[in-house]
Amino acid sequence: SSSESFEGYVLGLQDRIIAAVERAEDGAAEFGTDRWERGEGEGYGITRVLEGGDLLEKAAVNVSVVRGTLSAARAAAMSGRGRAGIDPAGGQRYEAEAMSLVFHPRSPLVPTLRADVRRFHVEGTNGGEGWFGGGCDLTPVYLFEDDARAFHRHWREVCGEAAVYERFKLWCDDYFYIPARKERRGVGGIFFDDLAAGEGVEGAEDAAAEPKDAEAFTRAVGDAIVASWLPIVEQRRVLAYSDEQRNWQLIRRGRYLEFNLLYDRGVKFGLDGGRVESIMVSAPPLIRWSYNVEPSEGS
Repeated sequence: SSSESFEGYVLGLQDRIIAAVERAEDGAAEFGTDRWERGEGEGYGITRVLEGGDLLEKAAVNVSVVRGTLSAARAAAMSGRGRAGIDPAGGQRYEAEAMSLVFHPRSPLVPTLRADVRRFHVEGTNGGEGWFGGGCDLTPVYLFEDDARAFHRHWREVCGEAAVYERFKLWCDDYFYIPARKERRGVGGIFFDDLAAGEGVEGAEDAAAEPKDAEAFTRAVGDAIVASWLPIVEQRRVLAYSDEQRNWQLIRRGRYLEFNLLYDRGVKFGLDGGRVESIMVSAPPLIRWSYNVEPSEGS
């Protein structure tokens, strides 16, 4: 079934990403493995975390494979977003597989990376194929415009069609917005959700903005994650930084966690009966909140 094959895909992707990051760490740190079960027949997860590396202060690359029954709250939220065939009262069986990662670098000159790919299927909907989502976005503490340009160029090539890229880039900008602060988190990237297998995106005005094959597109995104970031890392990790720059990094990491806890849809869903350690693993290792910080001009 497509469920098994996407499950196999995310497990293999997790291994490939971890191998690439451990090569970049060059022996300074390795990922631990925490495999957990969700209960009888309800799925499992593999949470893999690296802490205290030379390049990465903390990194997490997680797979979750969930089999369950939709709660009324979750069903209502999904049907409200236009997913066809969802009973808002809940009770339908669902399957979900996802690989998600976050890389929190030690140096404030190396950008934070967040990415995921996921599949969600509800029995009796959408011809049995399910919906796909994913994305990848970059959060620098100090902006190097060349890095932002290279990152966006990489994802434009992965998307292929200009209309697909423009749509998913805008979606990313809109999603990673912190209303309380009136600012966007990071420089964006791509983000997409609710891509129906076989028929592209629900409600897209225009067929040009639809990937031809939702699952193949999602896998192509997964395969391209590490290559969007490593070339930037190699340039920036060698640069010296000051205590002031480190302090500013810790303050900016506060925004990262504010978004996750206040606005991120995956975190909200996950905290409704999910495994809290695997959800909070994306949090930065150290954060600083200072009152009413105003950075000085030119700093």
